[in-house]
Amino acid sequence: MTARQPLTPPYNAAQLQGRIARQWDEDIVRQLVDYVRIPAKSPHFDARWREAGHIEAAVRLARDWVLRQPLAGLEIEVVRLEGRTPVIFFDVPATPGAGGETVLLYGHLDKQPEMTGWREGFGPWTPVIEEGRLYGRGGADDGYAVFAALSAMLALDLQGVPRPRCVGLIETCEESGSYDLPAYLEALAPRMGSVGLVIALDSGAGNYDQLWVTTSLRGLVNGTLSVSILTEGVHSGDAGGVVPSSFRIARQLLDRLDDSRTGVVKPGEFACAIPAERAEQARQAAQILGETLWQRFPWASCCDNAGTARLFAQPTSKDPVELILNRTWRAALAVTGADGLPAIESAGNVQRARTALKLSMRLPPTLDGESAARAMKAMLEREPPYSAVVRFDYDSAATGWNAPSTAPWLCDALDQASQALFGKPAAYMGEGGTIPFMGMLGAKFPEAQILVTGVLGPRSNAHGPNEFLDLAYAKKVTAATAMVIAAS
Repeated sequence: MTARQPLTPPYNAAQLQGRIARQWDEDIVRQLVDYVRIPAKSPHFDARWREAGHIEAAVRLARDWVLRQPLAGLEIEVVRLEGRTPVIFFDVPATPGAGGETVLLYGHLDKQPEMTGWREGFGPWTPVIEEGRLYGRGGADDGYAVFAALSAMLALDLQGVPRPRCVGLIETCEESGSYDLPAYLEALAPRMGSVGLVIALDSGAGNYDQLWVTTSLRGLVNGTLSVSILTEGVHSGDAGGVVPSSFRIARQLLDRLDDSRTGVVKPGEFACAIPAERAEQARQAAQILGETLWQRFPWASCCDNAGTARLFAQPTSKDPVELILNRTWRAALAVTGADGLPAIESAGNVQRARTALKLSMRLPPTLDGESAARAMKAMLEREPPYSAVVRFDYDSAATGWNAPSTAPWLCDALDQASQALFGKPAAYMGEGGTIPFMGMLGAKFPEAQILVTGVLGPRSNAHGPNEFLDLAYAKKVTAATAMVIAAS
């Protein structure tokens, strides 16, 4: 392989970083505090989202802030297709001396639901800043993106660094599977023009010590498994041993998908070959992260009765390479919700008529989501035990994404940004989450370079309780975004 010659950056890195940090401290943090307060749950979690007006409030907050940014020629529009969630589309012309193709920046404003388990005094819609972290739902996933995108551009313009045309697409149904995005891409692609680089700020980071580049994203099938054995609940003493438990039947059905002892998803329909390049990147990331890959999670078994930290936790493997591949290139099943189970304090000695479980199946990046959903439905519904009434209805089926080969100029720009901001090179790793937009955009602009990065580092706990945005890291990711735009 021919060694790449480092580029001479057109920006002053220290000034760029300082300007961005000041805007975060003086303005952006305040905007994000207000944003966290808005319960802008994604439509799948709030059927009355239109009437509630929270998504509109989040859109209005972001739009009004963008309009105040002194970027020459900036145009912004809230685009509303009939019957769909709104998107923000902004267009900032290239500055003098810049050439090249358009840069498209992506983010979203809708949020996951509340989730239980928040610390005392904390909550999904209660912004709290503690030890440099902004706690609350949505700041890191990924309400910060629109603010970071404009801050990056503004810092370049104020320094007089030539910058290509930049457009932005900020959606409001990403947490529901981006089901409205294809229609908006079709409508807005002509206005985007020739897109040469896509930057999505909605991903994770292996640590807070360097810039992380996401190389793949898993797909996802979300659905509800419902098992009915009776038409109404009956006395457990009368029916026990005669009527099979609906919960036990559900357990048997789940055994068709994964091994309850190991969590390994067994059917070949949910597996794919792992590319050699991704396996090598997993080995490199494992050398950087080591045991932090599993130690970063809030294990219930990590402390003794005296509160002394001890590593009693038992992850699925303690081989860091295997852990990376497990969470990026292998399927994994989770039960994320249940119905038909009364609260413990009101649970009598009654054999229940029905059990329903919300299932989340993460899929390997190159597996077709719709095919996997159909296979999952067929496996769960065939030959029901005890002739129970079994249904699996899937809400969404998203195909994952595997990044195209990274161009040498982009590799150089990423390393330069990471070295300037952290003193370490950029690192590459797949992520276990799903961003349906990436597959859609890859199909729409197949020649574009794609950079997926983000701020969801260790313990940031996106979608869970105590979600936080690490403010220092977010400032540096914003500066890295500016540096990559300048190099494009």
